[in-house]
Amino acid sequence: MKAHTGIVDACRLTGRSRATHHRRLNPAPRREKKPRPAPATALSAAEREVVLALMDTPEYAGLPPAQIYARELDEGRYHCSERTMYRILESAGQNGERRRQTTHPARTVPELVADGPSQVLTWDITKLAGPAKGIWFHAYVIIDIYSRYIAGWTVERAEELIRDTIERNGIVPQTVHADRGTSMASKKVSQLLIDLGVTRSHSRPGISNDNPCIESYFKTAKYQPDFPPRFDSLTHAREWTEGFITYYNHTHQHSGIGYHTPAGVHFATTGLVREQRAATLTAAYARHPERFNRRPVPPEIPAKAWINDPAKRQQPKHQSS
Repeated sequence: MKAHTGIVDACRLTGRSRATHHRRLNPAPRREKKPRPAPATALSAAEREVVLALMDTPEYAGLPPAQIYARELDEGRYHCSERTMYRILESAGQNGERRRQTTHPARTVPELVADGPSQVLTWDITKLAGPAKGIWFHAYVIIDIYSRYIAGWTVERAEELIRDTIERNGIVPQTVHADRGTSMASKKVSQLLIDLGVTRSHSRPGISNDNPCIESYFKTAKYQPDFPPRFDSLTHAREWTEGFITYYNHTHQHSGIGYHTPAGVHFATTGLVREQRAATLTAAYARHPERFNRRPVPPEIPAKAWINDPAKRQQPKHQSS
C-alpha cells in the first residue's frame, strides 16, 4: 500500500483538474493594469472645465445632468453626452445630491425628573380600531411619570382633558410632556398650559423613548387578553378603557415602582404593603437562611423618575476586553 497518493491520483479521485491544482499552487504574478488610453473623441481638459462651469452656474447647480442636457438642447447647444456630464461631475467630486438640502436645528433632548407625584405629567394618543375598516376611535391618556398613575383619560373628547385632570388632582404640575402630534402641539393646548403656568415639553421627532411611560402604558393595555381587535362602538371603547384604567391604577403591580400599584404610590399608601412584604421576607429568611445570599428586602420605589436621565445617557459604552 502506498504511503502517499500522487498528485495525478489525488486529482483523479477528487475530480479536480490538474491544471487548476498547479495554477493555485503557483499563481501567476498580478499584472498591473495599464492606464486606459483616452479615446480620440474625448473632450479636452479645457472643454471639460467649460462643461463643469456650466453645470455649476446658479441656473443649473441644483439640477441633475439629464435636466441640464435637455435644457441645453432646447437652447440649440450641445456640449457632450449626458453620461459624459455625469463623468465630469464624478471626477470633480460632485456626483452626489446637487440640490440644496433641508437642514434642521438640533432638537433638545428632553430631560425631566420627578421626585413625587403630580410634578411631571405626560400624555399621548392612541388609535382604537372601530367596528369597520377605516373607523378609529382616539384614546387620550395622561400619566404621572413618578407614580405611573393614570391621572386623566378620554376617548374622542380631548379639548378639556388637561384642564379637567389638573382640577381633579388639585395640583398644578410643574411640566406637561407630550410628543409633537397635532393635538399635543396645538395652539389651544399651548395657550392653556401658558395660562396655567405649566412648562411645556415635547419629544424629539420620531424618538419614542422620549415619552416612555405613556408608550409602556399603551403596550400594556393592548397586550391584555381581553383587548378587543375591534370596538363595536364609541361607548364600547369608553367602557373598556375605563375598566382597564381602574384595574391599572388600583390592581396592576408596576415593575417600575417596586411592584406597587400606581394609586398606592400616587396617594402614598404603600407603607403598610412594604411592611407586610418585609415581614414575610424576614420570616422566610429565619426559616431557611441558607437559601439566600443575603437578607432579602422588598423592592424599593425609585426616589426619582426620569425621562432621559443624563447620567445614564452619558455613560460610556462598555468595551469588551
